[in-house]
Amino acid sequence: MDDDAVRTQASAFGDALVAGDVDSAIASFSPELRRNLGEVLALFPLPATEATVDSVEHGGSGYNVVIRLVGESEETQVQTRWKDRDGRPTIVEASHLSRIARAAEEVEADESIEPA
Repeated sequence: MDDDAVRTQASAFGDALVAGDVDSAIASFSPELRRNLGEVLALFPLPATEATVDSVEHGGSGYNVVIRLVGESEETQVQTRWKDRDGRPTIVEASHLSRIARAAEEVEADESIEPA
């Protein structure tokens, strides 16, 4: 398992969420995460309209990957921890880094426009 393999799998995970293919996304989860599926899926804005792998960093026996997901009303950064399970990168942990309400951003942008 290397940076490229992890980035490729993380991108496929994000693409599956954007496509609404939750079953394919779940395939990236470890058995432990699948046992708490509701809690894990609640970390991600669904339906997602965009997914980006922001960073991939090797640390210890795995990789930390930050995935940015954009939903209808929020943008979320989730840090995922990937480890080799049965020869493929697998998500073993997931936690929120940030969540931004998109409607609030649009209102702020409108307020910052000054009349000519």
